[in-house]
Amino acid sequence: MRLQHLVLAAALALGSAGQAIAQAVTPQTVTLRFHTFMAPQSAVWKEMHSVWMDRVEKESGGRIRFERYPAMQLGGAPANLYDQVRDGVADVIWTLSGYTPGRFPRSEVFELPFLMTDPEATSKAYWEYAQTHAAEEFRDVHLIALHVHGPGAIHTRRRPVNSVEDLKGLKMRAPTRLTTRLLAALGATPVGMPVTQIPDALSKGVIDGAVIPWEVVPAVKVDELTKFHTEFDPKLPALYTATIVMAMNRAKYEALPADLKKVIDANSGLQTSAWLGRTQAGADPRGRRSAEQRGNAITRLGQAEHEAFRKAADRVDDEWVREMNARKLDGRKLLDAARELVRRHAAN
Repeated sequence: MRLQHLVLAAALALGSAGQAIAQAVTPQTVTLRFHTFMAPQSAVWKEMHSVWMDRVEKESGGRIRFERYPAMQLGGAPANLYDQVRDGVADVIWTLSGYTPGRFPRSEVFELPFLMTDPEATSKAYWEYAQTHAAEEFRDVHLIALHVHGPGAIHTRRRPVNSVEDLKGLKMRAPTRLTTRLLAALGATPVGMPVTQIPDALSKGVIDGAVIPWEVVPAVKVDELTKFHTEFDPKLPALYTATIVMAMNRAKYEALPADLKKVIDANSGLQTSAWLGRTQAGADPRGRRSAEQRGNAITRLGQAEHEAFRKAADRVDDEWVREMNARKLDGRKLLDAARELVRRHAAN
């Protein structure tokens, strides 16, 4: 009997040792929760978020896996996303920086009127600028990418906007603090809200219109809920854009094995920022066609109108510079740096 006990004990010991060895040589797998406010039917979710996650999963050999939560499915509001990734409620997020006004003062320079030219070049400029002028704004997270979307357009329910004067008195949705100032400078009554609230606000008459890029128009039914759309020549600097951050929980990133960190790193940074900006703007023509197919009126303003809008918006730049100076930041230096980076990347 003692012999049987010894044999059984030896077998158990060998089994435990074998299991420990197997665990030691089995590569670690990691599950990451990706959270955003974008809807699952949106071009951003399908062509950017899903593609990025698929790529990371493939390049990791399946050792990184994503739980995918569009449309705020983990709870909270769009303005909570940055705090969620900082605090570990989510592991990776994508959101507009401007949904938390005043939190990223240096970075919002890219939201100033008529600063953005090409979305890909401006996204590269934004990433480089953040490394040299605004790194401390993102110190609580591990940055994956920073980018902008395509040129913002004007969408209205009851009357077209063919000039600055046509905006006067209209209640217009604005996505960020600086876009709110822009619309006020143009004579509109700005109403701040995230993109997810636009359909309800338009259908109930809370707003007369919205400024958003073309790519998001179908996802939030702006092609159905408005009849008039105004854009500028895409060769001219854009009326506005928004700054967008894609970030990972810092502790989660630092806990990754070295080889999995390399996978994340290979899908982060300047080129990933450029790809995101280019891809998001690449969906603009489809969004525009959705309005055309409904018979909506689309107006493209020319150089003269562009100059009139720029002149009316000049004060927004000056106000921002003064505000940065009041924070003991050199607003003019930051603005000049952003413009120079946009110019340089656009020329490459």
